[in-house]
Amino acid sequence: MIQFLVHEPKDSVGVATVDIKAGTLAKGTTLHSKEPVEIRVAQDIPLGHKIALVALKPGDTCMKYGHDIGKMVGAAQPGELVHVHNLKTKRW
Repeated sequence: MIQFLVHEPKDSVGVATVDIKAGTLAKGTTLHSKEPVEIRVAQDIPLGHKIALVALKPGDTCMKYGHDIGKMVGAAQPGELVHVHNLKTKRW
């Protein structure tokens, strides 16, 4: 079962397609190449939310859909939730 999607190869986050529990070795896939991706989930990731694929630190650009979706204002290690507590838009 696919538990998350990676839209573009340069994305730093994936998107959960189901609720994923902490401790799970989650199975994902890339949309274009259908290449499998696995990551150990460090925190619960709700359906539709972002999961860090790489270590992200404050000031880093977060990539999703192959585009810059914002600036990290908090850290996220691979397998952790990326959401409003650690990611902000660059628009404001």
